[in-house]
Amino acid sequence: MVRLVGRLGRLSTSKILVAGDLLLDTYTIGKVNRISPEAPVAVLKVHQEEHRPGGSGNVILNLRSLAVDVVALGRVGADHAGELLKKSLFAEGVDVSAVVVQEGVPTPVKNRVIAENQQIVRVDREESIPLSPDLEQRLIASIPKLLSGIDLVAISDYGKGFFTPRLLAALISHAKQMGIPVLADPKGIEFKKYSGATIIKPNLSEAIAASGLSHDAPLSDVAAKILGITAAEVLMITRSQDGISLFYQEGHREDFPVRVREVRDVTGAGDTVLAMLACALASGLSISEAAQLSNVAAGIAIERFGCARVSLSDIARRLLDTDVANKVFDEEHIFALQQALEGHKVAVIGLNSDDGLSPRTFTLMREIAQRENWVLIVYLRDLEPDAHLVDMLVSLSEVDFIILKSESLRHLCSCIEPDEVFLVEGREIRPLRHSGELVSV
Repeated sequence: MVRLVGRLGRLSTSKILVAGDLLLDTYTIGKVNRISPEAPVAVLKVHQEEHRPGGSGNVILNLRSLAVDVVALGRVGADHAGELLKKSLFAEGVDVSAVVVQEGVPTPVKNRVIAENQQIVRVDREESIPLSPDLEQRLIASIPKLLSGIDLVAISDYGKGFFTPRLLAALISHAKQMGIPVLADPKGIEFKKYSGATIIKPNLSEAIAASGLSHDAPLSDVAAKILGITAAEVLMITRSQDGISLFYQEGHREDFPVRVREVRDVTGAGDTVLAMLACALASGLSISEAAQLSNVAAGIAIERFGCARVSLSDIARRLLDTDVANKVFDEEHIFALQQALEGHKVAVIGLNSDDGLSPRTFTLMREIAQRENWVLIVYLRDLEPDAHLVDMLVSLSEVDFIILKSESLRHLCSCIEPDEVFLVEGREIRPLRHSGELVSV
């Protein structure tokens, strides 16, 4: 039965260290009604201003939306923007004890000016200043302790000076010694500094530039050059509307096309890919499976405006559009289902394979499916459910999710707290919880 469990159903709780350049993304939002009499430019009447963590902070926000525990390693300036950044991350439940403050370094700020859901200009305030020697030494000394209990390290390099060669080398080296995978989202053309990383994830233009080859060179040649320089196990190249390509040291290649309904804004899509990739790999999925989930997450992100946060609920709904097998979960990975159920009312129907799917049971399923904003979960009580019954339930549009191998119906209900519970016993359907009121479980 385990083979029937979808990719989302195999995600589990994890703890990830995100190291990189922290930026503050500011959105100045308003409306343009006239042209300035002073110059041929639009006049924006500001309605609101928003501040969000950007750079590696956007990776962190996406990981938190995927229910991942995050430790942040980075730097801010001794300024108001830096204070906002740390407070925002702390409010999201992020461990910011390894975010250092460097005097004389302004926190990078990217202000996107928005009118009618269109970005009309971006104003950047930033300087690329190296991490000070004393902070570098302090962070290097703290790495072994920081990595304790960490499942994966994600490096988000925005080229703002945080990563010195010594800090980057120490982080990758210690992680390798402790058997922790390292994902690197690189910057610039000098990829040798990421040597030893498990996976390196540039976009297409970054990969070509780092390889030193021409734009006409075959992508396989570009990949071979980078893999030779970095000794990474896998190179992942994100290719915008052409999807994601994986290249392995032994020469194998995999391509994953992206399915997008409408491209609205590609801002931050690379951060979304890094976050989903990290979450999936930390949960024990294969690189190929992680890449497919990353593609799904990226497709959702670019359909939204600005640096979008993609949740497990978003991904669950999109996966069900493309592969109904993703509705099957086992109890070991029920955490992912808990995230997917947020914001919905939930009904559970428990049955045995011997009971089958009677007309009365199907009628109940259809009635629940017709309710607005309700999710129907079928709990199979058998230790080894009948594969044909599972296949039938998977094919039913009325059934949103299927749970296999739960300890008990009572335990399942304690995990997901459904609004209604029904137990099928032979020809009888017994309500155990109705309209939020517990009858019995």
